[in-house]
Amino acid sequence: MALKTATVVGGGIGGLTVALCLARRGVAVTLLEQAPVLRELGAGLQITPNGARVIQALGLGADLDAVSVQGRAVVPVDGLTGRRLARFDLTRLPGPPYRMASRRGLVALLGKACAEAGVALRTGARVTEATDGVLTLEGGERIEDALVIGADGLHSMVRPALNEATSAQFAGQVAWRAVIPAEQAPEARIWMLPHRHAVTYPIPEGLNIVAVEERSAWAPEGWSHVDRPDAMTRAFSGACAELQDLLQQVREPMLWGLFRHPVARHWHGQRSAILGDAAHPTLPFLAQGANLALEDAWVLAESVTGSEPLLQGLARYQARRRDRVVRALAAAQANARNYHLSGPARRVAHLGLAAIDRVAPRAYLRRLDWLYAYDATRGEDRGS
Repeated sequence: MALKTATVVGGGIGGLTVALCLARRGVAVTLLEQAPVLRELGAGLQITPNGARVIQALGLGADLDAVSVQGRAVVPVDGLTGRRLARFDLTRLPGPPYRMASRRGLVALLGKACAEAGVALRTGARVTEATDGVLTLEGGERIEDALVIGADGLHSMVRPALNEATSAQFAGQVAWRAVIPAEQAPEARIWMLPHRHAVTYPIPEGLNIVAVEERSAWAPEGWSHVDRPDAMTRAFSGACAELQDLLQQVREPMLWGLFRHPVARHWHGQRSAILGDAAHPTLPFLAQGANLALEDAWVLAESVTGSEPLLQGLARYQARRRDRVVRALAAAQANARNYHLSGPARRVAHLGLAAIDRVAPRAYLRRLDWLYAYDATRGEDRGS
């Protein structure tokens, strides 16, 4: 029997996208968001071609152009001296442009499209308990549906209904993020220093900054913790003048402790599924958190709205997604190590980047063809 109704938990990028994908396929969708209004923090994200293909397939490519900056290059920088080590051209990537946007802008874009598609949005709806296909809201209301989708992030209520309890491991790193009113060329700069790094890129609201430091003392997980700006600037006291100048403009950095979470063993039950960070929390070293959620949303909606039974479609969704996600998370972890090198390994790596830039600049990005060239909208035959 064709899927007729679904309830999505979480009004972030993944939840909005899967709600829109399902509604466009004729499913009556209710979207539950615990906040009183649909909103996101104004920090930035990078929408790589693999994620952009989903937005484009939904007919929102022009809308995305209006709320993003087209990235021209990735520029690794020696964060101690300010010397640019290489410049890798993003405009030569196949497919849609590489874009840099704010989460707020993308959420607003997707929220408007959901409203136009008839998605029923319920704000202030906090889920306190979930079982397979059944939700309980704060206040005791019980919701049962043909399909319940948990797009409710790191602290998902739906994931525990499908999986045994797991513990996160502190990664030995914390990250600050902020947006400042500064200008920069349309490129993502990676400022690499021993045991720390920063990434800066422009978004329509200003210059987005993510600064990461290795440390033994953990910090809470999630972007809701405001830190003192001097804590961040102290961590980068040995950085080059250009980076220090940018960091000193930050007035209210948000601090996030980075934790490694296992990828969920079960992404679905009989009448439930999870996606995005609810299924596979992602460290921010490959700019793929939002992009993987976009892919998940398309594949899940496509898998459960075909002619096969729901359970078979849910199993196909997990089969198509899990190996690719595991590979992406491993690549992100490798970046974390490479950005923080010190001593002779750092010098060798920097010489290698400069050599690649001179001899084969396309090779740096070609190693990620498996990631960027993937097209979730073309079906499983496209591979990963």
